Amino acid sequence: MSDTVRAGGAPKPMGAYPHARRVGDLLFLSGMGPRSPETDEIPGLVLGKNGEIQEYDMAAQCHAVFANVRSVLEAAGLGWGDLVDVTVFLTDMDRDFATFNRIYAEYFSDNQPCRTTVEINRLPTPIAIELKCIATTGDHGEPA
Repeated sequence: MSDTVRAGGAPKPMGAYPHARRVGDLLFLSGMGPRSPETDEIPGLVLGKNGEIQEYDMAAQCHAVFANVRSVLEAAGLGWGDLVDVTVFLTDMDRDFATFNRIYAEYFSDNQPCRTTVEINRLPTPIAIELKCIATTGDHGEPA
């Protein structure tokens, strides 16, 4: 049995999927990008006449994607410390990894979930980063 989470404070999904699904003691977040929940704009993005990416602000996109993940967690009654696994998709590892890693460390100074970072050719919209997260909804006690 599972239930879906739709977060009013996060951008609307780009397709037929929820922001997250709770299954047992886990919450699986759908891929989350940096779009603004209010305007659907991508922070720091400059597009050319044909819609091609000309410039983007990786720091602004990182902060926005983390805010969107937090909104989904809060809609599910969870917090930042409940994250246990984060998969990061970057479109330009050479250009953006150092900036991403520095900002990631700011957000995850107390809780350090498992993490995988991969470079991909592109994402469905003109964004430079997307996160796929798993959080625990269960007991947070120390292992025996």
